[in-house]
Amino acid sequence: MYLPPQFAAKDDRFAAELIREYPFASLISADDEGLPFVTHLPLHLEERGEQWVLLGHCARPNPHWRYLQARPQAVVTFLGPHAYMSPQVYPDLARVPTWNYLAVHCTVQATLIEQPAAKDALLKKLIGDHEPPYAAQWRALGDEFAHKMLAGIVAFELAVTRLQCKLKLNQHRPEAYAGMRQAYAGGGEQEQALGRWMDRLGMVPPADKGGST
Repeated sequence: MYLPPQFAAKDDRFAAELIREYPFASLISADDEGLPFVTHLPLHLEERGEQWVLLGHCARPNPHWRYLQARPQAVVTFLGPHAYMSPQVYPDLARVPTWNYLAVHCTVQATLIEQPAAKDALLKKLIGDHEPPYAAQWRALGDEFAHKMLAGIVAFELAVTRLQCKLKLNQHRPEAYAGMRQAYAGGGEQEQALGRWMDRLGMVPPADKGGST
């Protein structure tokens, strides 16, 4: 993606936080005609030392797993909070609107997982992310039901080979910080989430820098 240096995350932990807070991803790879094929799905981030791996699955009727089998390299995108930003946040009028957003793009190498036990272990990690108590219900459904459900999906590991994390919060326009913080504080869920990310990144108006005596 287009990534001006002022918007590039300086620490990979911000990417990890975004992936875990906004795990509903877009998996993009080429179909048999060379066109982009997209599946929207939740993914689980697993850090294995310095190697990041994204775990997920799709329905067996979804042809995406066949495309991954034929062409394992793919792209995964995660979109965090995003919102319109009015030019009213600036102290002068010669400005234009913009859209602020946070996003992570991963280039990945896919490996399919077909063994039922391995698929079951992967599903339990996704369950742990979203509804841990459901694990007991899943176990109680019995082996026959579980095997039937597992046969209906194809699981995969997506090893991250390249990572981009874009935090577009007008870092190059510090004169807008005070207005942005005020606008975000009075906005909806997306705006308030962006305001919290301003805090994480230590973005403060110029007049607030330097501390107090």
